[in-house]
Amino acid sequence: MAEPRVPGGKGARLDLPCGESVAVHELDMGMREYDCDCGKSHAVVMDIHPPSRFVPEFLVDILRETVETTDDAGEFGTLHIMGVVLEEFPSEVVAEDMMENPEVGYGMVWLTDFDSRRLHEIVVELIVELMEHAVSHAEDEDAMSKFEADMLNFDVAEFVDQYRKERDFTGPHDRPA
Repeated sequence: MAEPRVPGGKGARLDLPCGESVAVHELDMGMREYDCDCGKSHAVVMDIHPPSRFVPEFLVDILRETVETTDDAGEFGTLHIMGVVLEEFPSEVVAEDMMENPEVGYGMVWLTDFDSRRLHEIVVELIVELMEHAVSHAEDEDAMSKFEADMLNFDVAEFVDQYRKERDFTGPHDRPA
């Protein structure tokens, strides 16, 4: 008989979208991908990862200034980004509150059915949508027109390639340079 799954507890395992599971102690704070027994790599995000993992710090500052949060998490950050990803892809993202397990060093963890490169693209796409929504509420037709024109020339995949190259994201344990 299998041991009961204890969310956040000692010996806890996370059920992945692919059907496999991973022990939470196998996930370390520097990890950005988990190479699964299913043969795929799953993106790993923790609440301690800064939002600048996905976009430049100046944009994070702008988002923090303009996005009003309504939760106890404080200013706009990774928790909010991953909340939007989870909302858009509920069957492809698992999230676990690890606050009851201080041994792991993080409070929240998300694993996705897609790798870290694809997650990066999704996050950028969702941030662009968020920005478009904010600009549409500005009641400034010129600003909206300029934003739309700029977005016609914006290539998400190219941005992600360049950003990851500049930040030296190279593999399962990719980190900012």
